[in-house]
Amino acid sequence: MITARSLAKDFDGFLALDGVSFEFDDGEIFGIIGHNGAGKTTLLKIISGLIAPTAGELFINDIDVVKNPLSLKENLGYLPEESRLYETMTAENYLAFFGEIYGLSPQEIRVRSNQLFAALSLEPDGKKIGEFSKGMKRKTAIARSLIHDPGFLVYDEATSGLDPMTSRFIADYLRRLRQDGKTIVLSAHNLYQVEAICDKVMILRRGKMVAFGTMHELRDQFGSLTYTIFFSIDDPGKLIGHSRTYRQEEGLFICDAEDIKELNESTAAITGAGGRVEKIESRYPSLEEMLLKIGK
Repeated sequence: MITARSLAKDFDGFLALDGVSFEFDDGEIFGIIGHNGAGKTTLLKIISGLIAPTAGELFINDIDVVKNPLSLKENLGYLPEESRLYETMTAENYLAFFGEIYGLSPQEIRVRSNQLFAALSLEPDGKKIGEFSKGMKRKTAIARSLIHDPGFLVYDEATSGLDPMTSRFIADYLRRLRQDGKTIVLSAHNLYQVEAICDKVMILRRGKMVAFGTMHELRDQFGSLTYTIFFSIDDPGKLIGHSRTYRQEEGLFICDAEDIKELNESTAAITGAGGRVEKIESRYPSLEEMLLKIGK
């Protein structure tokens, strides 16, 4: 269980976090989103014990992170936004270096390294990290965060700047880590990815938490179901005067309805004008639309 109460962080008069409180369970993926400067990285660093809050409390599995940040380290895997790697090292030596820091034996390091290379589809082949692609470097940084098999992971923009295939691979890998029982806190600008993999999501705005919950709860907060109607009609002129606007795409006409009342009115108008409803799609607001509603 991770519990935060009224977390605040003041940087010389700039309030980067302002009274943030939340709670989520072990074995979940918790996403933190918001516009640039919202306080995401500051919150991640506090959760990781890297910086202390100006005020507030944070407990992770009964560890008081504010008072005892070092007690969290042995079970924490942290991934910063930028993959700061020792580029003159090979990936094998890089993981061995950090494995030794965590007190792993040479045999444990070899086993863990081989497991991680296989799981991440990373083939270092003895090359120096500086010769790796950006995706390979990011996978190496993720492997480093997992070398000591921590149960709690904090990832800042794990897929930032990566090509779509590598980004999707890492998102799928995070799902597998959750299935293995790991708890993951992450920030991401890829809102579709957050929507797809996170159990709970927090939206920050100027250091304040403006929304928190499951995607279902956030959708209820920011809007209900809307509908898109796809229809065919021989004479669209017969719809002139109908209150809904429509557009044409790939041979079909399309109009939108904000609720079930508008849906019924639109379908009645279409059929009344001699048209035929081909299909109706329902959708909830996306995280991107929620952020746009909140504004900067």
